[in-house]
Amino acid sequence: MSFLGKIIERKREEIGESSRRLPLEEIRERLKDAPSVRTGSFRQALTVGEKVALIGEIKKASPSKGLIRPDFDPAALASAYARGGASALSVLTDYESFQGRNEYLALARQASGLPVLRKDFIIDRWQLYESRLLGADCVLLIVAALEAPALIDLSALAGELGLEVLVEVHDEKELERALTCRPDMIGVNNRDLDTFEVSLEVSRKLAPLFPEETIRVSESGITDGNDLRELSALGYHAVLVGEHLMRQPDLEQAVRTLLQGA
Repeated sequence: MSFLGKIIERKREEIGESSRRLPLEEIRERLKDAPSVRTGSFRQALTVGEKVALIGEIKKASPSKGLIRPDFDPAALASAYARGGASALSVLTDYESFQGRNEYLALARQASGLPVLRKDFIIDRWQLYESRLLGADCVLLIVAALEAPALIDLSALAGELGLEVLVEVHDEKELERALTCRPDMIGVNNRDLDTFEVSLEVSRKLAPLFPEETIRVSESGITDGNDLRELSALGYHAVLVGEHLMRQPDLEQAVRTLLQGA
């Protein structure tokens, strides 16, 4: 079984346990008192400026690299991202593979004031209701993890709940599938989720295939201003950077340096 397949299998078990502890009916009841959604805030944050925008990722660890940020403080990291000039945040909430936690999302949002993407392996409607309850502005839907009907269904439900959607693809076939659900934004993951190999060539190859109106995000493998300038020239509106920045001792300055290079 592939790496992604194993994660999906585990995630189904997690959802079963979590939904028994917190039934959907209870989430719906709690949502009546939840803060209002900031509809359109994530997409708007990526398109408000002339230069390519930065989605700063808050990630403690990864399956391929292990522990990335030993002194991990999600609120402090979120604040540093905001001060450095990031436009939005991506917060890992998957625990088994990334040592993420649901509470990191609210901490990051409160500390930064920036729109927040919940980055997890979302495969079930229950997770979207949970994401809304956690305070996410946007959710990630990975095409490789979803059959076509599920991708369309989850995209539609996210919209009903006031959540924006970043649909993630890795190749041309996945991009074709992503476009069928008319997503708010499409992210090109430069990392192969099975081999963990990373190459900006993925973003280069897919760049000409996007409809003009699509908001495009390049994810993974981005390390300097040269990358930002190239991706901007290719039509990408934003980049998502995690590991490179998480390894920098002075995150705020590293963000500034990266953006100034663009």
